[in-house]
Amino acid sequence: MFIDTHCHLTDNYVSGNLSDVLDRADKADVKVIICPSADPDDVQNAVSIAETHKNIFATTGIHPEYAGIDATKYLTDAILKHPKVIGIGEIGLDYHECTARRDAQIKLFEQQLNLAKKYNLPVAIHTRDAEEDTAAILTSDYHGVMHCFTSSWNLAKTMLDRGFYFSASGILTFKNAAEIRETFSKIPLDRLVIETDSPYCAPVPHRGKVCEPAFVVETAKVLAEVKNVPLTRLEDILKQNTKHLYPKISLD
Repeated sequence: MFIDTHCHLTDNYVSGNLSDVLDRADKADVKVIICPSADPDDVQNAVSIAETHKNIFATTGIHPEYAGIDATKYLTDAILKHPKVIGIGEIGLDYHECTARRDAQIKLFEQQLNLAKKYNLPVAIHTRDAEEDTAAILTSDYHGVMHCFTSSWNLAKTMLDRGFYFSASGILTFKNAAEIRETFSKIPLDRLVIETDSPYCAPVPHRGKVCEPAFVVETAKVLAEVKNVPLTRLEDILKQNTKHLYPKISLD
């Protein structure tokens, strides 16, 4: 059984097509999916999808591109205590796309981290071109996963020391991703999970297509090669790691 730990099922690519997407995932042995929110308007959508599917769970958060809003208007007590909400994400910093709004991004990030601490929830972290500030803010007071990790080994070492997990996406399979594969070769097996980040980052041999959860198996195959372990063993390890990362999740 494989788990897609970060799949945007609220995105337009599944509009009216969710049952087909989930059926293809099931046939690929992807039995559990974690649906994050990024857009504040998708928080309730992610929860609603999780409520209506036993094998889908939600992490609720607001992406840095929405810096300037008040996260507590969306991440309410009822949302964060919901039994199918297992974490806060995706949250973080993105200085690649939003360079002019750094202070507002940091404020939104810290607000959501405070909520994670208050509700004892793990966080799913987005960081792009913001390693220094991410490391400065994301202390060992928090726990969670570096989602779709493509940053440096230097940041990986820092976050390993703080107890974080690292999620491999389809980018790991790209021909030009040798440096990322090298980084993942150094990360201990017990700190790894996988994701699609659908609809983005479709892995080889599906690169260029709209990504969907069934494709996470291709990332697992490459990760098994990188870690030099049989795929079946990696499958079990990833399941255990996901449970440790997200204690509220049910994998029965």
